[in-house]
Amino acid sequence: MEPLNIQRLQSHPPLRPGQPTKPTPATSFAAQLNSALAPAPLKVSKHATARLSERNIVITDAEWARVTDKVNEAKAKGIRDSLVLMDQAALIVSAKNSTVITAMDRTEAKDQLFTNIDGTIVLS
Repeated sequence: MEPLNIQRLQSHPPLRPGQPTKPTPATSFAAQLNSALAPAPLKVSKHATARLSERNIVITDAEWARVTDKVNEAKAKGIRDSLVLMDQAALIVSAKNSTVITAMDRTEAKDQLFTNIDGTIVLS
C-alpha cells in the first residue's frame, strides 16, 4: 500500500454576508455586455485590399464609418452577405463576419451579376 500524499489547499478569507465582491472591469457583467453590444469594426480582406489598390479606389475614413454603421445595421436585421453601392465603388461585404470580401469601381460593377447576397446597401 502506497502512502497518501495529502496537501493543504490555499484558503481565501471568507466573505461576510452583505460584503460586496469586487469584480475586475474585464470580467464584470457590464463590461462583457458592452463589449458584446459594441459594433464590430469592419475588416478588409487581403483580396479586397488588393482590388481597392489595383482599381485606385479611395474610400475616406468618414465613408468607411458610414459603411460600417450600415453593415452593422444590416447584420442586426439578419443580413449575412450584402452588396454595398457607393458613388465610386461597389463592395461585397460579409455582414456576418464584418469583412469586406471584394471591391470594384462603379463602372465595372454596372455589367456584373451579383449572386449569394441577401441584402443591398445603397449609399450616396
